[in-house]
Amino acid sequence: MEILIYALIGIITGILTGITGSSGVVIVVPALSFMGHTFQQSVGTSLLVDVITTISVTYAYFRKGNVAIPLGLSLGTGAIIGAQIGSFIALSIPERPLEIFFAIFTLLMAYRAYRSRNRKAIPKEQSDNSKRSSVWYIFAAILSILVGIITGTLGASGGIMFIAVMMILFKGMDVKKMVGTATLAMFLSASSGTAAYAISGVIDLEAGIIIGSIALISGYFFGRKANELNPRIIYMFLSSVFVIVGISEFLRAIY
Repeated sequence: MEILIYALIGIITGILTGITGSSGVVIVVPALSFMGHTFQQSVGTSLLVDVITTISVTYAYFRKGNVAIPLGLSLGTGAIIGAQIGSFIALSIPERPLEIFFAIFTLLMAYRAYRSRNRKAIPKEQSDNSKRSSVWYIFAAILSILVGIITGTLGASGGIMFIAVMMILFKGMDVKKMVGTATLAMFLSASSGTAAYAISGVIDLEAGIIIGSIALISGYFFGRKANELNPRIIYMFLSSVFVIVGISEFLRAIY
């Protein structure tokens, strides 16, 4: 039964990452917490799942030319630094404050996703920011240090936050390219956070490998299908998931 639950979590995680470019944290952390894992162990396992899942999702977007590799590396580099700081914070303070903060974080992400539902798509030929000055890539790396801190603390690999950074610094970039680039950055940030949690021995390898392997497959499939979806559907779907998980995690923390 436990393996079946892990498999279901993996399928949902793959759908979420493949379509929206967001971390599986909103599914993996609360699910494992309800199954009896500590919050820190749930976070560490979530990061491992993200490492595995983003491999196939990044490839799916890369095949369609929707990964800006230099930008993804720049975002990921900053996040690697921040993830180490965040991991230290998470392993040094009690669980309940982290759970409450996690609930608030997911609700804020729900609001942002809802606000973005009416964002108009820009023709691809008008949205190429690949020739931006290198200064913008440096700014992206600096902002991603903050993303990395959240990554290490909450187990979120920063997909939505990476997209937010790109919206600010690279206005007009195609949403599919933002998703693909965010998954590349997520792979780097999640790898850094996973290493920190692994050293501390707070990762459930069995759960992480089972969930991640299933998510690897479903993430690739839904990553390919994402190019056919209306962005409004993606944003509304993501907002609904964040609201449900945020409320459930908040109730768990206070009770």
